[in-house]
Amino acid sequence: MMKVRTVMAAVILEGLGMSVGLADSTLVYPATKRTDLVENLHGTTVADPYRWLEDDVRDNPDVRSWVDAQSGLTAAYLKAIPKRAVLQKKLTALWNYEKIGVPTKHGDRYFFFKNDGLQNQSVFYSQETLDGPATVLMDPNTWSKDGTVALGSVSFSDDGTLAAYAVSEAGSDWTTWRVKEVATGKDLPDELKWVKFSGLAWTKDGKGFFYSRFDEPKKGAQFQSLNLNQKLMFHKLGTKQADDVIVYQRPDHPTWSFYGSVTDDGKWLVFNARTGTDARNRLYVKDLAKPIASDPVEVVDNFENEYTLVESIGNILLIKTDLKAPNGRLIAIDMNLPARDNWKEIIPEAKEALRGVGLVGGHLVASYLKDAKTQVKLFDPTGKFVREVVFPGIGTGSGFDGKPSQSETFYSFSGYATPATIYRYDIKTGESKLLRQAKVKFDPTLYETKQIFYPSKDGTKIPMFITAKKGIKLDGSNPTLLYGYGGFNIPMTPAFSIPIATWIDMGGVYAVANLRGGGEYGKAWHKAGTKDRKQNVFDDFISAAEYLIAEKYTSTPKLAIRGGSNGGLLVGACMAQRPELFGACLPHVGVMDMLRFHKFTAGRYWVDDYGSPDKAEDFASLIKYSPYHNLKPGTKYPPTMVITADTDDRVVPGHSFKFSAQLQYCNNGDTPILARIETRAGHGAGKPTTKLIEEVADEYAFLWKVLKMGE
Repeated sequence: MMKVRTVMAAVILEGLGMSVGLADSTLVYPATKRTDLVENLHGTTVADPYRWLEDDVRDNPDVRSWVDAQSGLTAAYLKAIPKRAVLQKKLTALWNYEKIGVPTKHGDRYFFFKNDGLQNQSVFYSQETLDGPATVLMDPNTWSKDGTVALGSVSFSDDGTLAAYAVSEAGSDWTTWRVKEVATGKDLPDELKWVKFSGLAWTKDGKGFFYSRFDEPKKGAQFQSLNLNQKLMFHKLGTKQADDVIVYQRPDHPTWSFYGSVTDDGKWLVFNARTGTDARNRLYVKDLAKPIASDPVEVVDNFENEYTLVESIGNILLIKTDLKAPNGRLIAIDMNLPARDNWKEIIPEAKEALRGVGLVGGHLVASYLKDAKTQVKLFDPTGKFVREVVFPGIGTGSGFDGKPSQSETFYSFSGYATPATIYRYDIKTGESKLLRQAKVKFDPTLYETKQIFYPSKDGTKIPMFITAKKGIKLDGSNPTLLYGYGGFNIPMTPAFSIPIATWIDMGGVYAVANLRGGGEYGKAWHKAGTKDRKQNVFDDFISAAEYLIAEKYTSTPKLAIRGGSNGGLLVGACMAQRPELFGACLPHVGVMDMLRFHKFTAGRYWVDDYGSPDKAEDFASLIKYSPYHNLKPGTKYPPTMVITADTDDRVVPGHSFKFSAQLQYCNNGDTPILARIETRAGHGAGKPTTKLIEEVADEYAFLWKVLKMGE
């Protein structure tokens, strides 16, 4: 077993039948069983000594013992850092401010989320007027003692009198949908289970809705088994889920998934079929004047491009697409003449990436990204430019929801050092009126965000946001936290958070690199970081670290990297490739075994970005960077805390378990390699405030110690 020098009281951990001593000067890792499991994959011999750690912790006593031992070791290490209690107190004080979400209007009422400060879950409110009294519609804090039962999506009937809402437990992607009367707050008897990755679309009359579900998994397999054979369903209010009508299914294509929407006029059900995470879908349209079970019109019969419903105007469907437009455009499809030759362009492709379009107040509200910053433009229904929304600096504008008949919409604007401010936007006049402003015990005028562009390994210019106190000295001494994602067409845009505010208030530099693979610059930027080009993402991140060091923002002993999910993969791959470059690593819920990710829960969707390990050509790329397989015995790795949760059914925790075990085995040095494993939590969504604060306090205490921030 490898040893790590530290100073703490002796602790005895019992794990896997062996005692694990933690003496004053030595941290001893729990003994972890290594097997001789070896497979031949596409002619390559691949060892997987920790395959047994893939088992569900709830079912395998050996895995449970290993988790308990690792968790005990990590807890003892962190508890012995005096700064941790100070950091938790500071985080708690900063976190304790009123957080109010962007309001939306349904029927004659407004609805919004609000958290008084330290509530585990935000509460859902309604009010008749924007300045009138608000009443609680749903308070998830009353649903569980530990705050781990969360409210997810809420979908309203057209008149706003009924609200369908999703409930998730312990951070799982599985949700249960229920229906509530808005006026009385009373729940109807309707209950829909085994729903995941689904929207919910009401019929115009409010008598039922469309949703997507999977079959009930086998007992004990709900957190690990592959998600296959999703069906588009119709539920009639007042009936049992067993009586729901199957609207569309494809048992001949078990990997297809479906997402349905109903147009505002209630005339059309528009749904798409996808096979993965890419915005590539078939498009189906059903006339709701016909029987629910009638066959839809297949408007698009391939998976080559994106086709996303915006809204309808009579028989015309407004569709966002990247057909002949990698950055996106808006087209019109006349359902009387749905053939492709009859499609018309409404908003042409721009230099900026088009991220979304809505039809609000008779205007098309189009949201773009310009160098990873929000840009919103209004057009009339014919595509004629009307105006651009003016934002107050570098940041992200989000919201702009509404119906074609509504003359108002709402949005939030925030940046890395700018707390969220909510505005009411008048569609007719273009006036933005301040509605609510967060009151945080944090002075944003003391900090600044810069956007720079640095060269990656192949010369590509990569944007990066750098936030820090004004006037910091560029002498290489600043503790720096570099964050990245780089995948699935998801952009990293500026937004305020208490963890970031705390970090920069501690004297740290916070940097976010907008890596290829993300959605900052449209389809070409995304594709440049996928499959056999995934190494570009790692090169971009490594180059960001090298830039920060070269420009003397920081130095290797003071530089930490962090990322979650696909970003956890990013951190794992980069520390495997360049272990000498980083001072600390924080991979969260990462995809660490790139040869088996497709065998669990939602993993099979990710082949769009990663490729399939079952294909020889994709395997050849995956084996080169898979974090678990590229750790080398005898290497000194940076101080690392691997972070995951026992109910993560998006990226199953076995990825992090195996990576942690292999990293502890391979590490040749005095650097701590820890696994932080949360209980009753998942991939991140719905995590209660208490757990969030504890997690960040642990991370920052770890960084405080290993980056020697107090010295």
